[in-house]
Order: sequence, then C-alpha cells, then structure tokens
Amino acid sequence: MELRVLQYFLAVAREQSISGAAASLHLSQPTLSTQLKALEEELGKQLLIRGTKGSRKVLLTEEGMILRKRAEEILELVQITEREISLSDEVVAGDVYIGAGESDMIRLFARAAKQLQAKYPDIHYHVRSGNAAFVQDYLDRGLIDFGVVYGPVDTSIYSSVKVPVHDTWGVLMRKDAPLADKEYVQPQDLWDKPLIVSAQKADNWSLTKWFERDYAKLNIVATYNLVFNASLMVEEGLGYALCFDQLINVSGDSPLCFRPLSPTMRSEASIIWKRYQVFSKASECFLKQLKGLLTDQETENSPETV
Repeated sequence: MELRVLQYFLAVAREQSISGAAASLHLSQPTLSTQLKALEEELGKQLLIRGTKGSRKVLLTEEGMILRKRAEEILELVQITEREISLSDEVVAGDVYIGAGESDMIRLFARAAKQLQAKYPDIHYHVRSGNAAFVQDYLDRGLIDFGVVYGPVDTSIYSSVKVPVHDTWGVLMRKDAPLADKEYVQPQDLWDKPLIVSAQKADNWSLTKWFERDYAKLNIVATYNLVFNASLMVEEGLGYALCFDQLINVSGDSPLCFRPLSPTMRSEASIIWKRYQVFSKASECFLKQLKGLLTDQETENSPETV
C-alpha cells in the first residue's frame, strides 16, 4: 500500500463521494477510481459500496472502516516521524504526546513543561484524554509518548516511574442533595442512589471492593469519559458522580459539592512508556525533566529522618 493511495482512500471516506474526493485532490474521477480499485484488488477485499442509481453517496464496508481507522493512524505516525527527523541535531524542538485520564496529576506534566519552556520554547505538548484502556492502546500504537495509568504496570512491556502523589476518590453531588449534609460518604449511603461513574469495564472498576457490593447490583444511571460532562449531569439532578477530588470547582456559587469516601479510597498512578522506546530529543528532555520533578516531589512528601 502506498501512502498516497491511503490519502486518496481517506478523502473518499471523508467526502462520501468519489467525484467530491477527486475535486478535493485535484485528480480526475477516472484516475481516482482506478487507484481505489487497485487498492481493493491488492487487499482482496471490497472497501467501498458505490452509490446506487439515483444516489452518488459512497459508503464504507466493514473492511473499509477498519482500513480508515488504520490509515489515519499510519498517516499520523508518518507526520510525527517526518517532523522529528527533519529537526536539526543542534535544536531541541518537536512534539511530546501524553495520554492521561482526568486528574490533578496533569499539573506535574504542566510544571515539567513550564520548567523547560524558557530553554526549549519550540517543544510543543499534546494531551490526549481517556481511560486506562485508551491510554495503553494509544501507547502501544505509537500515537503517544507517555501515559498515566493506575494500578500495577506490566514491566515486560512498559518502563515506568511512580507518581508520589495520590488521587482521592469521592462523590460529586448537588449542595441540596440528602448526602451533602455528611462529611464523608460510606458504601451503604450509595447502594440505593442513582450513580454516574467513569466508563470502563466492570471487572476493572477500582471501587468494587470499597462498595462491598456487586457492580451489577448498583444503580448506574449514566457513565462518562469527561468529568465536566458528569458534573453537568449532577447539576441537572440525574445522580451522584464518583470521581477524583480537585477536578471540578465546587467553591463559591457552585451548586455542587464534593464529599470524600469513607473508608478513604486513593489511587496511585504511574507514568509509563514503551520499553526500549527510541525517543525524540524533545521527549528525552521532557522525560528527564519530569523524573527530576517527581524525585523532588517524593523528597518533599517523605517524612523527615533524624
């Protein structure tokens, strides 16, 4: 497969029209059609469902949808690689890609980036937000350099460094909710309440043990990927959102409040990257700065020795 032909295919997928794609690519329609048929013959699969009589709309087959996803990833990797290779050896510049869930720990990345900013102003940072499965998937496919995950790390695949701070779990609720009068929220307080939880596999849910109840028996009314969206659902009275502290502003005139769990639930995180990863100069500098920052943070948090 040629990269040029993949770009042609993506243009057709985007325009849903061979004629429209041909116009955007400045190609003749017969030339584009010939290239697409050659691609289908090469793969041995039909990728496009051509428009029927009276309709020129082009749809993707199941194999076409798979190719569209992979082609987007391939071309993004090519662009990243071209940018990294084209940079001068004397200049530290380029892009650093980070994958993480919503957490106050993003401040650590921001601090490391800020410390590097004066010396290396041409390093640019890109954060991709998602759950653990999303982060590991993007890391495995080379679409991010670093990821933040919670729980144990598979050291046969990833190198890692522990983050010496913790995220505290709690419940985001309206200030006029019945549980808002409590200082802490206990498992039985939530057994009959409508819950809004992070979207993930039930068997990987970190609060299962804390709840002392099967996930399937809880009243899960909604799930979320972004906690801001969850906060809007809470504000509208849909339910109680389980999330980390310090992500939503509950001070002042906010109609919301946050109550920590009891027993206390904290999550430990690690920053991971693929073992034997060959980093760009920008990513190398960032990782070095980040490790130094984490070491300083760990020293600050450790008890004084006599």
